[in-house]
Amino acid sequence: MFDKLEDLLIRFEEIMGELHEPTVTNNQERFRKLMKEQSDLTPIVDAYTEYKKCKQDIEDSLSMLEEEKDEEMREMIKETLNDSKKRVEELEQELKILLLPKDPNDDKNVIVEIRAGAGGDEAALFAAEIYRMYVHYAEKQRWKVELINVDEIGIGGMKEVQFTISGQGAYSKMKYESGVHRVQRVPETESGGRIHTSTISVAVMPEVDDDIDIVIEDKDIRIDVMRASGNGGQCVNTTDSAVRLTHYPSGIVVYSQTEKSQIQNKAKAFALLKSKLYDIEQQQRHDAEAEMRRSQIGTGDRSEKIRTYNFPQGRVTDHRIGLTLYKLDKIMNGDIEEIIDACIAADQAAKLAKMNEE
Repeated sequence: MFDKLEDLLIRFEEIMGELHEPTVTNNQERFRKLMKEQSDLTPIVDAYTEYKKCKQDIEDSLSMLEEEKDEEMREMIKETLNDSKKRVEELEQELKILLLPKDPNDDKNVIVEIRAGAGGDEAALFAAEIYRMYVHYAEKQRWKVELINVDEIGIGGMKEVQFTISGQGAYSKMKYESGVHRVQRVPETESGGRIHTSTISVAVMPEVDDDIDIVIEDKDIRIDVMRASGNGGQCVNTTDSAVRLTHYPSGIVVYSQTEKSQIQNKAKAFALLKSKLYDIEQQQRHDAEAEMRRSQIGTGDRSEKIRTYNFPQGRVTDHRIGLTLYKLDKIMNGDIEEIIDACIAADQAAKLAKMNEE
């Protein structure tokens, strides 16, 4: 581990040297890559620098203890020694986590798709509530949310909704939301007061950047334009601005109608299609890597039930990590940070355990 850290420290110094050259901005692509690499390495270099300082403090304290005779001074040195030893242990764990292989998609924006499952209108109502939960969470993170498409029902529910979330590290946090979410409550339409169970599915896909080669042949795609349906603005429902793409090889159909311009809707629809195709490719690779799958939180299967929202008891349970929180109202208002942080911590612990086995 420490050989690797030394190599990273040398690389960091090389990057800093290049960034201080007057001509560095002449090549903007090279400049962006250097800035990205510097940003990625900074937390590791900072932690390793502090680690080396603490190790030196330990050596200095031990040397001083051998020479110091005054008891009061010896107690102060021992206190410094214990603090340094404790911090070294903490930093070793931090460095192990920082050196874990990084998901290449973590810094990407995401496309989220929520679909109502079992439960009819109640599932559609819950889908709309989960959509609002993510919008509130994104606002707390200072991320931007843009609607791509929504299929609403008359009572305020959503059969399905697709939207983008743009912001620093969006995928690194939102990826833990993929799976089946279950709600247990008495529906407003239920006169007998019986608790019903309904489900929705959430798919979180990294937005496909230009550097990822997803080829869509003209012969494989059909583009239909039509008048937007549902609630819309002054122009949305009066022009043929909505776009539907049908991708023959995969059978995927995507629809975008939230923009007034057909060009904008077409761009959003292609972005969604590319993310779906990339996601299928990622899932196939993921399924083929059984060992990797076992080292991650959950199975990564879209059909996996990941969370239950129990309204009568005011609790939310994440089944992958055995976490139960009794603050359902706050969670439905976007306060999901504690759940996501716990998923990240459990994921890191599982990967560390696997690394130690190897």
